[in-house]
Amino acid sequence: MRVIVIDDERRMVELIVSYLQEAGIDAYGYFDGRAGLAAARDDGVDAVVLDLMLPAIGGIEVCRRLRNEGNPVPILMLTARGSVSERVAGLEAGADDYLVKPFALEELTARLRVFQRRNEIVDEDERLVLADLVVDPAARRAWVGVIELDLARREFDILVPLMQNAGRAVSRSHIIDHLWLDDPDLRSNALDVHMYRLRTSISEHSEEVMITTLRGVGWRLERRVPG
Repeated sequence: MRVIVIDDERRMVELIVSYLQEAGIDAYGYFDGRAGLAAARDDGVDAVVLDLMLPAIGGIEVCRRLRNEGNPVPILMLTARGSVSERVAGLEAGADDYLVKPFALEELTARLRVFQRRNEIVDEDERLVLADLVVDPAARRAWVGVIELDLARREFDILVPLMQNAGRAVSRSHIIDHLWLDDPDLRSNALDVHMYRLRTSISEHSEEVMITTLRGVGWRLERRVPG
């Protein structure tokens, strides 16, 4: 397990990192929001311990940016004050849990182990990720950043093969033959209607992903080209 610890109290970071390493957790410390945010964006990070009050970029903003980028890394937020409003602000920004200072290092470690178990379950579910779009086929849920998409059954079933083949063309016949074999509803223009609704739902929330129509072929789910 690899954990990023972000706190401007250097002694606090040193204590946490040392304790986690002794517990068999690969931990690294950062002392401001900008450096911590950059480290948290790494694909190999399993959890982030994030202080609320940070120089450069505050903890709430670090959390919000990660979630807006579609980064699902579990975040444990630390606060010195522990007021209800601060805890709510952190959770609304996308934090998964919080601890009020001072706290026991044993409890911090135990909560990170909970994250680890959750990550193992997510790995088994094989979530599909493209930029800020995340799809969980097993749970039949999809998100753009922290916003969960409200998709009809047909729309979700179309989205899965598009995500599985992100960047590649998916033909109309592939969707019909492999997902709704012998369903006459999809032999008409109903597939185009479902695709239109799916495209609209994604475009309303995502600035990074789009569905492109390939005339005479099918569709392609891909990253938007900047500019």
